Amino acid sequence: MRRWWAIENDGSPQPNVLGSGSFRVLSLQFWAMAIATGVGAGLGGGLLMRLLRAVQHAAWPYRAGDNFLAAVQHASPTRILLVVTGAGCVAGISRFILRQGILHQGSGHGGELAQKIWFSNGRLSPFPTVLRAVTSIVIVGLGASLGREAAPKQIGALAASVLAQWASLPNSQRRLLSACGAGAGIAAVYNVPFGGAIFALEVLLGTISLPLVPPALATAVVATAVSWLLLPNEPTYQIPFYSVSSSQMVWSAVAGPIIGMVAVFYVRLISMADVMKSGRLFSLVAPLTVFAALGATAIAFPHLLGNGKDVVQMMFAGQPGLALVLAILVLKPLATAACLASGAPGGLFTPTFTLGALLGGALGQIWLFGWPGAPPGSFAIIGACALLAAATQGPVSAVVLTLELTRRLDTLMVPVILATAGAVGVARMIESRSLYSARIHLGRAAVARLPGTVSTAAKLSELQRSLLDTGRRSVSVVDESGTPVGEVTRDCAVRPSPNALPLETATAADFVTAGETGTMPIPLPARSRRTAPRKSR
Repeated sequence: MRRWWAIENDGSPQPNVLGSGSFRVLSLQFWAMAIATGVGAGLGGGLLMRLLRAVQHAAWPYRAGDNFLAAVQHASPTRILLVVTGAGCVAGISRFILRQGILHQGSGHGGELAQKIWFSNGRLSPFPTVLRAVTSIVIVGLGASLGREAAPKQIGALAASVLAQWASLPNSQRRLLSACGAGAGIAAVYNVPFGGAIFALEVLLGTISLPLVPPALATAVVATAVSWLLLPNEPTYQIPFYSVSSSQMVWSAVAGPIIGMVAVFYVRLISMADVMKSGRLFSLVAPLTVFAALGATAIAFPHLLGNGKDVVQMMFAGQPGLALVLAILVLKPLATAACLASGAPGGLFTPTFTLGALLGGALGQIWLFGWPGAPPGSFAIIGACALLAAATQGPVSAVVLTLELTRRLDTLMVPVILATAGAVGVARMIESRSLYSARIHLGRAAVARLPGTVSTAAKLSELQRSLLDTGRRSVSVVDESGTPVGEVTRDCAVRPSPNALPLETATAADFVTAGETGTMPIPLPARSRRTAPRKSR
């Protein structure tokens, strides 16, 4: 007689039920490395935020109860110009050191983190990564118009990279652990454990697959708990209670597509700025020039400095007037793109959130002239979430992050989701790239136009689709520079080896059966060659 706990479904299998071996793909060794990665990300993130606070208080004239924006507003014009120009000096020296190879070079000394996860199997070099992270924190504290999350993301991914190397994990598990480490870094510094985990899955890995959720959650939760040893356990933004009205509902339906089009422009602006990074001869000059111009502009508009956290808080409270909001709305993304084009390291999460809050607030204030009654700050919250979702192509993670950052979003959940759906839908119709994938200028998008060829970063589904579409027994695999690395046969793609598990993070590089050496790079389309990242000697 079968026990009640042993009864199995005798009918057709349910597609949303995991098989008994789904979690066995990840060994106990992987889980131990995931927990250790969470500890490293939590401690690293906490220390970096302590460093940011120390730099801000040393550079700007803080008074009791001041936030960063208030401290900048208390500074004299000369001090603003000198401090921000000093940030350019720090960024230039750091980039010059990295490009000259004074420190050990290798995978991880530059480039977007998503590129390192997919093209380098999550491998990051310790010394360049730490230098970039510390530089990012220092220049943000000095006024760079970039996000602070890039540093903890890199440190979390670096912890995962070192642990994966020590444990000799397969490449597929390396990618998963590195993405979880990066998400844990965000979770630690913003106190968003669920949002950090979903960000790692949806934005960095491109899939919210059930077998990947437990390790992402475990890493983010551990990192957040550890960060409480150094950071306060409180929401990032303090907002009042906002009720839902019919005005907000109609506005969300109308504003969503507009926000999506602005997100497309912003993604393309950031991609262009990333391409324009100066060469070796201008590694020192470009940051100095850009930051000096930023400091001069910030004398009149101090809101441009920093990652924009205090501007978002003001928008959520509905404080700034329309004229000031419109001015910052135009200048803030230009300032962020200029800092990025100069080669300064930094994140884009909070600047993107700031742009969304400004856009939502501006559209909301204009809307209130014709349909008054709703609080202006509510429009800023809805706009911030919608633009973040459209720019990162991560609607679920954007909603979860906004909910955890404010801890009061539940009252506006319906208009938020309505605007987010409209923004993401329009953005995906116009631009398939996200804010992060747009900074990978070579790889899958370039080789997709070459018949019978896939990138090393192509996922298993993309690899199988290429084999089916071409009808060939094998396809060629090239790296991000267009150099052939081998081929994948149909049998290998259909019958993957255990080393390729979990398949959700497996790429074409894991199925290569025959490599070639001394081969010439495959010629890529002209546009891709122009946007290829420069390599250091």
